Amino acid sequence: MTAEILSVGTEILLGNITNTNARYLSEECAMLGISCYYQVTVGDNEERLAGVIRAALDRSDVVFLSGGLGPTEDDLTKETLAKVLGRGMYEDPAIRAGIEDYFEKTGRRHMAANNLKQALVIDGAMILDNPNGTAPGMLIKTDAGKIVVLMPGPPGEMIPMFRDKVKPYLESLTPGTLYSRTLKICGIGESGVAEMLQDIIDAQTNPTIAPYAKTGEVHLRVTALAKDAAEGEALVAPMIEKIRERLGENIYTMEDETMEEHLVRLLKEKNMTITTAESCTGGLLAGTLVNVAGASDVFRQGFITYDNQVKHNVLGVKEETLRRFGAVSRQCAEEMALGAAKAAGADAAISVTGIAGPGGGTLEKPVGLVYIGCVVGGEVTVEECRLRGSRQKIRELTVKRAMNRMRLCLDR
Repeated sequence: MTAEILSVGTEILLGNITNTNARYLSEECAMLGISCYYQVTVGDNEERLAGVIRAALDRSDVVFLSGGLGPTEDDLTKETLAKVLGRGMYEDPAIRAGIEDYFEKTGRRHMAANNLKQALVIDGAMILDNPNGTAPGMLIKTDAGKIVVLMPGPPGEMIPMFRDKVKPYLESLTPGTLYSRTLKICGIGESGVAEMLQDIIDAQTNPTIAPYAKTGEVHLRVTALAKDAAEGEALVAPMIEKIRERLGENIYTMEDETMEEHLVRLLKEKNMTITTAESCTGGLLAGTLVNVAGASDVFRQGFITYDNQVKHNVLGVKEETLRRFGAVSRQCAEEMALGAAKAAGADAAISVTGIAGPGGGTLEKPVGLVYIGCVVGGEVTVEECRLRGSRQKIRELTVKRAMNRMRLCLDR
């Protein structure tokens, strides 16, 4: 089964909003075993929208349309699709009552007449309720047997509608069941993972392997088509074992958790506390950790020591170290980590110092040079990183690498 994703909205073309809907739907299609060959973004123009709908219906089995279901004149998706399919529309009394009730409950005394445009339904469509907004979705089976799914544009409305209404319907069309496990990898880039697993990827049939690059991570989704979950697990397990043999400790989890959630869980399991000492990341590392529910059980204190004098006064970094090696050095990272652990009375500490750019780099110490210090039980190690990207990306990558370094230290 093939799918096409049509994102409707001039605001997407202008770059005013990021098209997160297409990314979400692509990932969900992969999990459902549906091949997504095309993604198209089109503005609020009836002629161009009709053209991309016709093209999508001609070459794909399932067409997802998101956006353009609102009450204004430039919301044309529903009306344009009806014309392409040669179908009429009618006003659904239940949807109309829901819209009127919504305005009454939100205390808005006047409802513009054009809001009732959202109560119009294409003949033969299955209505998809929208408890998170006023625009319902629709699922239509065309005369040619194609499936068209209309969903609202706001992700807070589209994602729950797909998850609760559309996904179960699509799953019912797939013979058997799709069973997936995801391995989350840090410390190797996407190209490195592909190289290490190339022969496995080339020989894949059932199960299949799908890599996804994330910021500082790679996720590998292993999916099997099976008659039930037990058979799916039996098919997936040998493949996962092969991957584990190749990637080893670079796989940090197979659970539904982020790196920061994984690290906080590890610290809780070991009954350990942690502190952070940051220079180039300016508190981003501490903020990432405390964003995890329950982090207060393990996180003692965060130090932001941007200035060298503060590094010396607060963390005890020696003036001689700063003078001889500089703030961006292996020696400084080591002393920052040891000083933070001592100052906070923590069992573990992470320090980061580097050059995030865009200025400040030299031939000897270029932009992207970062040192990460880790202390666990008084033992300190330092990792040197050479990162690339914008200032923000270097900071984000540093945070991910720092958490991964601590994770590895805790596991040893």
